[in-house]
Amino acid sequence: MCGIVAYIGPREAYPVILKGLKRLEYRGYDSSGVALLNGDLRVYKKKGKVNELEESLIGKDVHAHAGIGHTRWATHGEPSDRNAHPHQSANGKLAMIHNGIIENYAQLKTELQKKGYVFKSDTDTEVLLNFIEDIHENNQCGLEEAVRIALKRVVGAYVIVLLDAANPDTIIAARKGSPLVIGVGKGEHFLASDASPIIEYTKEVVYVNDYELAILKADELVLKNLGNEKITPFVQKLDLELAAIEKGGYDHFMLKEIFEQPDTIFDCLRGRLDVSNATITMAGVQNNIEHLKLANRIIMVACGTSWHAGLIAEYVFEELCRIPVEVEYASEFRYRNPVIHKGDVIFAISQSGETADTIVAIERAKEQGAFIFGVVNVVGSSIARISNAGAYTHAGPEIGVASTKAFTAQLVVLTMIALKIAKEKNTISEERYVHLLNELHEAPEKVKEILLLNDKIQELAEKYKDAKDALYLGRGYNFPVALEGALKLKEISYIHAEGYAAAEMKHGPIALVDENLPVVFVATKDSYHEKIISNIQEIKARKGKVVAVISEGDETIPQLSEDIMVVPQADELVAPMLSVIPLQLFAYHIGVAKGYDVDKPRNLAKSVTVE
Repeated sequence: MCGIVAYIGPREAYPVILKGLKRLEYRGYDSSGVALLNGDLRVYKKKGKVNELEESLIGKDVHAHAGIGHTRWATHGEPSDRNAHPHQSANGKLAMIHNGIIENYAQLKTELQKKGYVFKSDTDTEVLLNFIEDIHENNQCGLEEAVRIALKRVVGAYVIVLLDAANPDTIIAARKGSPLVIGVGKGEHFLASDASPIIEYTKEVVYVNDYELAILKADELVLKNLGNEKITPFVQKLDLELAAIEKGGYDHFMLKEIFEQPDTIFDCLRGRLDVSNATITMAGVQNNIEHLKLANRIIMVACGTSWHAGLIAEYVFEELCRIPVEVEYASEFRYRNPVIHKGDVIFAISQSGETADTIVAIERAKEQGAFIFGVVNVVGSSIARISNAGAYTHAGPEIGVASTKAFTAQLVVLTMIALKIAKEKNTISEERYVHLLNELHEAPEKVKEILLLNDKIQELAEKYKDAKDALYLGRGYNFPVALEGALKLKEISYIHAEGYAAAEMKHGPIALVDENLPVVFVATKDSYHEKIISNIQEIKARKGKVVAVISEGDETIPQLSEDIMVVPQADELVAPMLSVIPLQLFAYHIGVAKGYDVDKPRNLAKSVTVE
């Protein structure tokens, strides 16, 4: 959630850190700050946007070759200047930034207060920093050893990065449960929460693992575990271009990423789907096919939009593979005492691969003997490393907070996995198998057709932008699409929206229907089509405004609808990849029409790396 950037080397640190913080704005934040070390330790921080911090530093001394920067998303303590990071220790010699939550901070704070420490903020971060300072001074040990001792007492998740006025040529960092990547340059090092601030300077990176300590100088990187044993850094090449994290002429990253979906779906399929030979090649599936096809059950574990992808996958896997599937919110699954058996397969679905609840959920399931299969977008992410096997979605960096292209990429990957398992199990006919391969192959071109509706959907957005509420309804494979459409509208426009199974509306939601309520039906041609027409008629009878996503050639629903969005016909297993696109555009244009920053919706973060 919070964004971390640090630099040590021959460059001026402040411009590198400031640009990095701007690249990390998409993660969500409410304040920002920097600490710079050049003889003396200077800390500048401010509530609000990074631009406000930048303006406040005009004329200030920002010269330094070592520095740390942070964008904060409030957990302990309200958004304010004093709660913003970096924090300084009581003696003023240390500065630290932190992403995560220290669960036992209250106990540590009480101990420190008894020793005379006075706190300037409400944060758990300042508590941890002063705890490190106390150990450093009273145990007469080096800062590195003090950090190691302190972290053995800490309960919670963290990435911390420290500057020490007494050691201006060194940055110390540590990680448990939150992401941290180190960029390795020529005589310089960079640190960040993800690769986006780094790719401008180097393609060589080291992903720090849990319980690892990094000691960085301009020309040296030392990795150690908490037992003080050295670890050989594994340097990886970034497969990422700077252009991928720029807007490329679009007004917003969200719109860019919606329009990238023909390419991202194609990239998901490329090298995997071979229509001419009727094959799917996925090493992570093939190398572990016995685990997958003999699974007693599959549990999809995810959060947010990825949870909706899991719901659609439940339909796909049960129909094609004849394996029972459950879909769980990771935030609930991790705190329950679920019954896990050997032979269970857990699919961990996450765009970032760093979702805190999902990580903890799969770690515990793995301890109980489950086989973990990760479906993530970010190469080298925590879930990718924890999983027994997995598949990348290859959607490229997704900067907009509201997930769009990552969702359709997840659907493509999950559908291919299900088809491959079904083929191995002989639970699908050859004719159906080949048909679905062709349907997947045609999906990128069909998405291109849908994007031609952009101007029309923008007009619809103007018509409905003043709605106070909205109801999204679908059946079968399109029910989770309705949930996703409602989520997008909530995230981007702040209009209250609910998604429901259409047949369930008579069990409560129909009470909301009147002449002011837009009711969005996801009603493409499928085995539920006649049923959903009846549901539409029930809404029309109560004067609701029907907006429908329909298939080409549908002559019935347009007569019952106030407005329609038409998508190409597709098999019902593939249809969600298409029917969701108009709903993404609809939410986007309503948010823009209402004057909101759709890339950074209020209170939201791109990657939820803390509870």
